[in-house]
Amino acid sequence: MRECAWTVGGRKERAIPFDLVIEITNEPGALAGVAAAISDAGVNLAAATCIGTADRVELHVLVPHAEAAKHALAISHLGVSREREVVVVDVEDRPGVLADLTRKVAQAGIDLDLVYVATRNRLVFGASDLASLKAALAPPA
Repeated sequence: MRECAWTVGGRKERAIPFDLVIEITNEPGALAGVAAAISDAGVNLAAATCIGTADRVELHVLVPHAEAAKHALAISHLGVSREREVVVVDVEDRPGVLADLTRKVAQAGIDLDLVYVATRNRLVFGASDLASLKAALAPPA
């Protein structure tokens, strides 16, 4: 578990990972519009997952710089309905990794309310008690 290292303008920099929720119309091209707005601003879109089946759906995106992404979305007339810091964990691509990590979280008494996969073999976790989640997922000392 770590703060993420992101490549921005050809250089690596540390950033706090944020999950942004954008409510979009469930229609062809909606995701493309969000992705274009964020990438045109030079912000890396490290993960995306869409939830819902109705006319409006929630798109969760993982970005290193929430303010830059929100600004780019606002220019494109797209709004962020919620945002939060999340925990991003580098993992091996092998059976049982998710089970192992979520078992540690459960043993710490933490209720997860968000889990998805990001680029480069990473898992994204969210919980209302972020400090305890970070502690539970921290590598052994």
